[in-house]
Amino acid sequence: MPNPYKRADRVGELILENVSEIVRRLSNLNSGLITVMSVKISDDLLSCRVFYSVLGSHDAKNKAEVFFEENAKEIRHQIAAKLDLRRVPSFTFTYDDTNEKASKIYDILKKIENEKK
Repeated sequence: MPNPYKRADRVGELILENVSEIVRRLSNLNSGLITVMSVKISDDLLSCRVFYSVLGSHDAKNKAEVFFEENAKEIRHQIAAKLDLRRVPSFTFTYDDTNEKASKIYDILKKIENEKK
């Protein structure tokens, strides 16, 4: 019976766990509370997009962006040391604003509900 998961999915899960741990260790509280939300890795395992969210002000989001720019090579290096991959993917860090959008939609729906009453 073939394995139901692609190798890229399994490697993506490992990268998600490890990047989350590395970010927790490297980040300071000045960059806000950074949460690694998900990763999307190409089927050839050569490129990986890491989606993150930041709890805090707009300034905290900017500091998190700077944090990832400054630490991208270190994160990649630590992933290479932890995972036994032939080639370590290149990383792109992208801010995920899904929670903000969901919150705005919730607020709008709540406002509509209150206006109906």
